[in-house]
Amino acid sequence: MTVQKSGPGFAVAAVLENGGWRCSELDPNALTDLDAAITELGKIVTTGAVVALLCVDDEFFVLIRLAPSGTELVLSDAAAALDYDIAADVLDMLRAEMPDEDDDETWAEGDLGMMSDLGLPSEELEMIASDIELYPDEQLRMIARRCGFGDQFDDLLDRL
Repeated sequence: MTVQKSGPGFAVAAVLENGGWRCSELDPNALTDLDAAITELGKIVTTGAVVALLCVDDEFFVLIRLAPSGTELVLSDAAAALDYDIAADVLDMLRAEMPDEDDDETWAEGDLGMMSDLGLPSEELEMIASDIELYPDEQLRMIARRCGFGDQFDDLLDRL
């Protein structure tokens, strides 16, 4: 069983509709409960892309995208599953193995190509997620910029 920590973080939905992006805050429960995050994302009615960007406790990020084929997920640091329920839930949904407690490595898990149609190839997303010199909010800002909603993302974070 993991220890549920809570602390600094944010949960944002980015919605592409009619060629433009808008960002809005998701319920804070999305930071601790994957089902809550997916439910919140599912409430957004649009014909375009919808992506949740979760920055959890300044430790890791989670990307969630609802697609016709199912829920697509990326966890920036699989080792976070040892300490955070939401990260463990992501690994469970991905059917990925839990990391070994003795493992000091960090690696991303999930569909790294989930943002490629939005301008962020899988290789670049993997590079961003694996950059241990960056905080998760900085990584998410890079992702937002690369996908074309950096200004909207920054404006929302400035208001939070």
